Amino acid sequence: MVWLPFGFFATALLYASVGFGGGSTYNALLSLAGFDYRLLPIVSLCCNVVVVSGGTLRFARARVVPWRRALMLALIAAPLAYLGGLTPIKQATFMLLLGLALVGSGLALFLPRVSDRAAQPSPLARFMPLAVAPLGYLAGLVGIGGGIFLAPLLHLTRWATARQIAATASLFILINSISGIAGQLAKNGAERFGEALSGALPLLIAVVLGGQLGSLLALRWLPERVIRWLTAGLTIWAGTRLLLDQFGG
Repeated sequence: MVWLPFGFFATALLYASVGFGGGSTYNALLSLAGFDYRLLPIVSLCCNVVVVSGGTLRFARARVVPWRRALMLALIAAPLAYLGGLTPIKQATFMLLLGLALVGSGLALFLPRVSDRAAQPSPLARFMPLAVAPLGYLAGLVGIGGGIFLAPLLHLTRWATARQIAATASLFILINSISGIAGQLAKNGAERFGEALSGALPLLIAVVLGGQLGSLLALRWLPERVIRWLTAGLTIWAGTRLLLDQFGG
């Protein structure tokens, strides 16, 4: 599909602009292009790693990562992401979960955000370690990073400042994506893993370019809120289209 690398480029640009990887939308684009659903998580998780690695490095250099708390959340979720990647799943179930995850993550982008000013955390913030376990499992199961769900929860509970939350989500996506890849590799074997990536080089190049451009330049062109709305619109459209194609009769 000639349009697929361009779709991956646009997805990486938008998601990187708001601190995410784009795994859910990569999955939807691959599904709409007719890829084997068993290979989708491998490609999308690898693209996630490519996109968020640069963002995580930049956050680390800027010294805005709350390392102890961020690593605690990521390391709780990571074993569950591995188990999710290891879990066999039927195509209809996979497509249903992916479509719902897309629509849910798109809607989550409209939730309020905290500012970069220090805020008193909500009492619910202490329960975040419990909330990340199912997010990790879902991430590995359908090939997403989970950060797009984590970030709204952190904002709603005023867990940290906006930049610290973005840095935490980026690190969370990176670690969970690597764990999910390990689970997919254990489930499918090296041969199928190689099959998934053999034709994915143009897609990986597209997300490298899109991710770098998104994280470095996009916020200079459009306000962050507008980019979040565009990203939400793309995500909800992809999820709705996927659900209608699979279950609309």
